[in-house]
Amino acid sequence: MRQTKKGTLVLLDVALISHLSNFADFSRSELKEFIGQAHAKRVKKNDSFFVEGETAHSFFLLLDGYIRVVRISGSGEQIIVRYIASNELFGIASAIGRDTYPANAVAAIDCVALSWPMPLWNETVRRFPSFAKAASTTLGNRFADVQDRVLELATEQVEHRVAAALLKLLEQTGRETDEGVLIDIPLTRQDVSEMSGTTLHTVSRLLSGWEQSGLVKSSRKKVIVTDKTKFTNLYSVQK
Repeated sequence: MRQTKKGTLVLLDVALISHLSNFADFSRSELKEFIGQAHAKRVKKNDSFFVEGETAHSFFLLLDGYIRVVRISGSGEQIIVRYIASNELFGIASAIGRDTYPANAVAAIDCVALSWPMPLWNETVRRFPSFAKAASTTLGNRFADVQDRVLELATEQVEHRVAAALLKLLEQTGRETDEGVLIDIPLTRQDVSEMSGTTLHTVSRLLSGWEQSGLVKSSRKKVIVTDKTKFTNLYSVQK
């Protein structure tokens, strides 16, 4: 792909994204036209695509990388709501009737996304049912995640919450290695504590215990689940 002087993205081969469910009922010419209205946005690790409360000027499709969705509490505490993986829509504030972004979108690693002006949203979902359906599915999955998080915080022991957070990341980013399944994003113990609603001390204690039991290996910004079956069983029993 290349970028014009004005920043409009030109994909030399629309097959790079035409297989995604978002674009199932786009013709090749329609997809070229749609992509021609996009810009390539490259964001370096720990920089933001947008911040909470900012006017929702664009919606995005993540092409490569992982994004942390972060909320800031009234007391200034950072909470990681979820991670977004490649090929997911994000920043779709218009889909929930908002004109501002509800959270911060922070690049967990260097990221590349397609960005469209938000005024195109209503026309796109009207013209292309597959795009509207994909957006609805995305919102439904995220709403279900929020419900699960609320239930976990209200009813589950902290060990379960930390295990659930790690298993969710395994689903999204897991990569098989000789040592086990690597959570393939930079992940600190502080990140895990923010995802699971507990303290850094508690996460460190649990990870140390799981390491001694041969379930995980952890180091600076790296977690490997060495026995996924046993670790999943731990989660299932507690649930």
